[in-house]
Amino acid sequence: MLIELHDTTSRDISTALTKAHRGAGASGLVLTLVIATDDRHFDDAIEAAKASAYAHPSRVIVVTNSPDEAEPKMDARIETGDGLPGDLITLTLHGGLRAHAGTVLLPLLLPDSPTVVWWPHEGPADLAGDPIGRLATRRITDASGCADPQHALVMRARHHRPGDTDLTWTRLTRWRALLVAAVEQVGAPIVGGRVVSAPDNAPATLLATWLGSRLGVPVERVDGPGVGVNEVTLQTEAGDIVIRRHEEMTAEYLVPGRPARTVALRRRPLTDLLTEELQRLDADEVFEQTVASLLERQGGQ
Repeated sequence: MLIELHDTTSRDISTALTKAHRGAGASGLVLTLVIATDDRHFDDAIEAAKASAYAHPSRVIVVTNSPDEAEPKMDARIETGDGLPGDLITLTLHGGLRAHAGTVLLPLLLPDSPTVVWWPHEGPADLAGDPIGRLATRRITDASGCADPQHALVMRARHHRPGDTDLTWTRLTRWRALLVAAVEQVGAPIVGGRVVSAPDNAPATLLATWLGSRLGVPVERVDGPGVGVNEVTLQTEAGDIVIRRHEEMTAEYLVPGRPARTVALRRRPLTDLLTEELQRLDADEVFEQTVASLLERQGGQ
């Protein structure tokens, strides 16, 4: 079912949703996902949200700001049923209403369930202090999608609050698992490390920071020719641990004293990253410690 409302209110949207559900409500939905984006990134965000909703049936509310300076008003598009795993509401805010997005959204959130806010690209400096961010128990950003990924990471670290996370960290899940397994296999002291990546790669910065803080050794990040994170080397007293991505799906896995082997290490699409983040709604202590270390290494800037 598709419903379009022009110059509408939150109350009118709620009424339309109730009628669309035919009194059944939204009892099967587990969370509200609010996406704050712009027209340029709208389609990618919607695709990822719809895919993740099959794993986590949700009310998805996409908020975009109209660039016009018209009178304050709101247009809405509601999609429900027809195979959708939840509700999909698109709000376009005009004029002065853009400054009151939090007030507009509050009546549309599912009661007694978590609210997650996702900024797919540029986001506010202080997520928890943002009018939309204040509604959420979990706030997701993606420094890799920002114009200056390294600056975005530092800003996230500076204003970090429990419940904040970034998809640059989620991109490292498989890398971190492989590195932990390799260190446990070797059992020898680590003396240093190196992360090779594309220039200005935000996940590589986080990975080098995490390794350095957890292992207590210097870990440098250097530019390489490939896309994303290319290679990680950990120098140990028994020899080098090396994980080197050589294809989109796999990597070479070298551990001292063992034969080289190929392991799965695919580049994950946005849909996978968002789905993983929606699986955990509690604070990520390891991420918190990593961004704290990042800020410390940046001199608290």
